[in-house]
Amino acid sequence: MNLFLETLATIFGILSVWYARNNKIYVFPTGIVSVLIFAYLTFINKIYAETGINIYYFVMSVYGWVLWGSKNKKIQKKISFSSTSEIIFSITISIIFYIIIYTILKNTDSDVIMLDSLTTSLSLTAMLLLARRKIENWIFWIIADLIYIPLFFYKGLYIASLQYIVFLILATSGYIEWKKNIKK
Repeated sequence: MNLFLETLATIFGILSVWYARNNKIYVFPTGIVSVLIFAYLTFINKIYAETGINIYYFVMSVYGWVLWGSKNKKIQKKISFSSTSEIIFSITISIIFYIIIYTILKNTDSDVIMLDSLTTSLSLTAMLLLARRKIENWIFWIIADLIYIPLFFYKGLYIASLQYIVFLILATSGYIEWKKNIKK
């Protein structure tokens, strides 16, 4: 059953990143299916921060869906670069997330506290930037994916590890596509 769920979550996760890469609103409903399944899978595999981030992804997917789908030009966001202050904020909040998550995970039975904290803090920031259509989201995803690949392999979640290889490829091409979109 877990293999079926992992496969299903992976398919929807890849679809979600594909839609994000192509700047399509379908990133959010497909992502919701994926993250809800992964929340369950990561919890039973004791990757607790990853469980929490999947719940966060669910909330941010709703937020992004509203922003991307809004007819109100004041709410709707277009692809853009982050300002210097937004970049500083993104790095700062990632560090704060890391410290908080690491502190919480020290009190669990997790054996991947540092990596779980790091990937989760990077992903929290990446998802916020994605919902706001900031191109830097892809940089955060690329760094996180490079860590997720061996983390999930180590935990025996081989399909999820393969998914993060695909995510890495899509995130790299997403960055390139969004950069082209800005130049248009």
